[in-house]
Amino acid sequence: QVHLVESGGGLVEPGGSLRLSCAASGRFFSFYAMAWYRQASGKQRELVASITSGGRTNYTDSVKDRFTISRDNAKSTLYLQMNSLKPEDTAVYYCNAENPYSGNNHWGQGTQVTVSS
Repeated sequence: QVHLVESGGGLVEPGGSLRLSCAASGRFFSFYAMAWYRQASGKQRELVASITSGGRTNYTDSVKDRFTISRDNAKSTLYLQMNSLKPEDTAVYYCNAENPYSGNNHWGQGTQVTVSS
């Protein structure tokens, strides 16, 4: 029902910044709860940040005060602004959309973020 495409990943030095984008299809984007997850090599996927349809946000402790999740409903796009990046932030970052009616989760293909000097 919704198709998600992430972009904005890349290689950045420690302390640098990146902004990830997630472009979503579907006319009812504004009703979905959205989130960013990440998965480092050899580790489990973890929730990084989430944002409700009403704009309430939540962050995992490791990224608080460094990352900001936001959404532009008019553009059906989710963002993750990442500042003060650390090597431990290296992972594939995935966009997620939760259908409020069915509870189904939809995933993008992921975008690689590598933080290295």
